[in-house]
Amino acid sequence: MARRYDPERRQRIIDAAIRVVGRKGIAGLSHRSVAAEADVPLGSTTYHFKSLDDLMVAALRQTNEGFAKAVRNHGGLEDPRTDLAAELAQLTGEWISGERTGVELEYELYLAALRRPALRPVAAEWCAGVADIVARRTDPVTARALVALIDGICLQVLLTGGAYDEAYTREMLGRIIRA
Repeated sequence: MARRYDPERRQRIIDAAIRVVGRKGIAGLSHRSVAAEADVPLGSTTYHFKSLDDLMVAALRQTNEGFAKAVRNHGGLEDPRTDLAAELAQLTGEWISGERTGVELEYELYLAALRRPALRPVAAEWCAGVADIVARRTDPVTARALVALIDGICLQVLLTGGAYDEAYTREMLGRIIRA
């Protein structure tokens, strides 16, 4: 039997891993669970991703695109006439108030870097990428502080189940920008 050419298989495996983590958490992620979700042979997952860390790196890289893409596409951040704190607070609110499962998934994979060193460079890429965009309106040190604050506020909202407070976020971001 000839092997079937399937150029989308690697992407389907990544998408399946994201769905598995979304439903079962990191603890539910295995080559076997991903293969079943992607409807591919188990050997396909290990062919494309030698370890679970390799698979999680690919999944984290893909999920990280959510907020970073929103930041890149938000024209108000580029306009020096706009209030940077207000723009960032609004953008953060739109992101965290959107599809909650995707935000939680992104943070679960992001926080997995605490225990899985292979994920740390990808988490750092996310922080640096967003900070680079924000630094177009401020200096790099302030941009990093703004990203850290946004990250912390989002994490608190997710962990406490509280509501996102745009006015508070805008005020705190403004304090960092003015400092």
